[in-house]
Order: sequence, then structure tokens, then C-alpha cells
Amino acid sequence: MDLVPHPDSPHSDTSGGGGGGIGASGALALSPAAGASPALAASPSRYESQKRRDWNTFGQYLRNHRPPLSLARCSGAHVLEFLRYLDQFGKTKVHTPACPFFGHPAPPAPCPCPLRQAWGSLDALVGRLRAAYEENGGRPENNPFGARAVRLYLREVRDHQSRARGVSYEKKKRKKAPAHPVPAAVISSSSSSHDGNGHSHHYEHQMPPPPPPGAAA
Repeated sequence: MDLVPHPDSPHSDTSGGGGGGIGASGALALSPAAGASPALAASPSRYESQKRRDWNTFGQYLRNHRPPLSLARCSGAHVLEFLRYLDQFGKTKVHTPACPFFGHPAPPAPCPCPLRQAWGSLDALVGRLRAAYEENGGRPENNPFGARAVRLYLREVRDHQSRARGVSYEKKKRKKAPAHPVPAAVISSSSSSHDGNGHSHHYEHQMPPPPPPGAAA
């Protein structure tokens, strides 16, 4: 695909986070969600602001496409082209298998391996664009950002970067605190009974006292 990059389109990336976005100037504005109050529309959250910038950047990308591509004709394949296009602006070092630091989470020296967009940034970006597509009138069943090919691509990027960078992207499961069972000896050492007045009486099970001296056996 012949793409004319926008010279004033700064792109940002994080080494492993999920909040990094892309920025660009574009005329394809993100309309506020239906039912949003004027106060929320006037002061959007950080997420909404980032989503608007990402949506504008994607619109600029479509206009720079040769030939220009309309949103209605955009497919999962075009989303993959867009994600690969963003790699040139990445800031995350992804070691190649031939690199001596492949799989090393903290390389002791620099290396010539390429910089890429971090998986966490791409994953968050796709999520924002998927929401923006539907907020701008797109039908969920036609959403190119939810295509199976896009999900598979993100999974491949995650697995590859996990191996190359020596980091794990798996969510850590919280360990449940082990239950402390009451010893059986404690349970059997006492019992309770209730009298006719509803009072509870506890009796300790003890060994009987020894018989007095000279008592008949």
C-alpha cells in the first residue's frame, strides 16, 4: 500500500503500558456519545480525549491512503495495515532471535534491534477505535476493529514481544488465602446442651478421677 505519512502526526508509545495513544491533526471529528450531558461534552475525560485524537489520526490515515479510502470500505485488513504502519513510530525495543539479548528483560548494553509499538499500546488503541467507530454510526457487526484477523494479530504481537523482551503479559491470578480448619480435637473436646429455659451449658469432657485408696475394684 502506498501511504503518504502526515508530517505533523506525532505518535507516542510506552514500553509495555496500555495507555499510550497516537496523535494527529485531522478533520474527522469524533461526535459526543448520544445522551451525553453538556458538562461532560465540554470537559471530556482523559480517555475520551485520547479516543478523539486516535479517531482523528485514523481518519487522516484513510485520507492519505492511495487511493483514498472511505470509512465504509475499511476492513480488518486495512486496520492491520494501519497498525503495522504505526510500528515505524514505536519506542519499544523488540529483540530479534539472533540478538544476544533476546528474552532478556534488562539488556546491559544497546543493540541494533528495531523499535516497535508496544503490544499494550496497540491493544488499548484498538479498543478505543472500536468504541469510536460505533459511536460515529458504525454497525457493531461491521466494525473492522473487532475483526478476527485483528484479534489474532494482537495475540501474535503479544506472544512475540513477550518472548523477545523476556516479560510476561499474563494477568496474575490472586491466590486465595487457605482456610484454617478447626482441629478435630478442639471440636470434640467440648459439647453444649440447652436446658428448658433456653440457656446454653458447655461441658468439658474430662477423664474421671482415680478411685480412692482401698476402694473395691
